Amino acid sequence: MTAAQAGPTTTTARAVRVRIEPVPGSLDAPDAWAVHGTVRVGDAIDRAIHGHTDLALDAATVAGTVASAGYRRVLRWVAVRDDAPHETAPRPEAVVGRSMVALPQQGNTHVAVVYVGVDPAHRRRGVGSALWDAALEVARAEGRRVVQSDSSFAPEPPPGPGALEAPTGSGRVPAHDDATAFALHRGFTLEQVMRHSVLDLPVAPEVLDPLRAAATERSDGYRVHVWTDEVPEEWIDQFAVLETRMSTDAPNGGLDLEEDPWDAERVRTTSQEILDRGQGYVVAAAEHAESGTLAAFSMVSYPHDRPAVVFQYDTLVLREHRGRSLGMLVKVAVLDELARARPSSRRVHTWNAQENAHMLAINVALGFAPGSVDAEWQLVLDVAPGEGPGQPGATT
Repeated sequence: MTAAQAGPTTTTARAVRVRIEPVPGSLDAPDAWAVHGTVRVGDAIDRAIHGHTDLALDAATVAGTVASAGYRRVLRWVAVRDDAPHETAPRPEAVVGRSMVALPQQGNTHVAVVYVGVDPAHRRRGVGSALWDAALEVARAEGRRVVQSDSSFAPEPPPGPGALEAPTGSGRVPAHDDATAFALHRGFTLEQVMRHSVLDLPVAPEVLDPLRAAATERSDGYRVHVWTDEVPEEWIDQFAVLETRMSTDAPNGGLDLEEDPWDAERVRTTSQEILDRGQGYVVAAAEHAESGTLAAFSMVSYPHDRPAVVFQYDTLVLREHRGRSLGMLVKVAVLDELARARPSSRRVHTWNAQENAHMLAINVALGFAPGSVDAEWQLVLDVAPGEGPGQPGATT
C-alpha cells in the first residue's frame, strides 16, 4: 500500500508536521485547506524568485493534476506549522511548505519527478528535509530508480566561482544558493539548464511582419492550420505522433528519459484536462502539403482568470522537415491567433534548453527576453549494471 492509499501520514522534523493529504473533489470541501495552502506557498516562492506570480499554480490546477491519474499519478504533501491546531482542519495560512511527486504511468516509468518548496519565511527549519524524506519514500516504494527535479533562479549568474556550469556547456545556476545546496547535499547532479524567457505582447508589426513574410517564403510547400481548444479528429493521430516525437527530438541534456508515447486518446484527455483547469489553448501546425503529414507545431495555453498571461507549451519541427523556417512559421501563427482571439494577452512565458541555440534564436528574433534559469537535477537511486544516464537506452 502506498502512502496515497494509506491516507494522511505524519512525519516530524524539527517539530514541523508534514501531512500527506489527498486533494478533495471540491475546492470548497473542509480539507481543501491543503490545496489553497499549496497555492499560497507557491505564490510566496515565485514572488521571491521572479517578483510576480504569473507562473504560480492556481487551486484548480493543483487539484486537477491530482485528479487526472491516467498518464501520470500525482501525490502532494503540505507542511503545517507545529502550532496549527491538530483537532481541526488547519487554515491555508498554516501551510509553510509543499511538495509533489509525479509518477509517469506510460512512458518513463523508471522516473519520479519531485518538487519541494518552502515558504521563504520558514526556511532552514527542516521543512524541506521533511518534505523530501516523505517524497523519497514514495519514489522508492514505487520502484522508481531515477528522481528528477528542477529549481528556478533569477537572474542567471555570470561565469566564475559563484556559478555552477551545466555539463552541456550551456547555462549556469548559482553555486551557493540554498536550492543548489539542498539538491547537491542529497546527491543530485546538474544535468541541464533551461532558459525561461518572456515576450511582451503585442509584438510590433515592424518586428512580426518581416519574420512572417520570410518564414512563409522559406516554407513553400507547407500550409498552416490553427486550432483553438481542440485538436480536430482528422489530425489527432498525427498530432499524437508530434507529441511523441517531442519526447525524443527535443534536447534533454543528461536526463535519463525515454520515449513518452502518445495516442489519440491521450491527446483528447490532455485537451480536456486543460479546459477543466479553466484554461484555453491555441495550436498552430504546419502540414507538408504533398504528403499530408504534420511536420511542425507550436502550442500555448492561457488561464482564463489571468487574462494577461500566456504559457508556451511545446514547439517542435520534425527532424526530417527542419531548415525551412517551420518553427518561426508556427510560432508567428500562434501569436497572430492570440492577437485575434485573446487581445488581453500581455506576456508569453517559454522555456528552452540553453543548448537549443536554434529555438532560442527564433525566440530572440520575436522579442523574447531572458527572465530566469531552471536547473534540471537528477538523482539515480538504484541503477542496474549497464544502465543509467549515458548508457544504452538513456537520453544524453
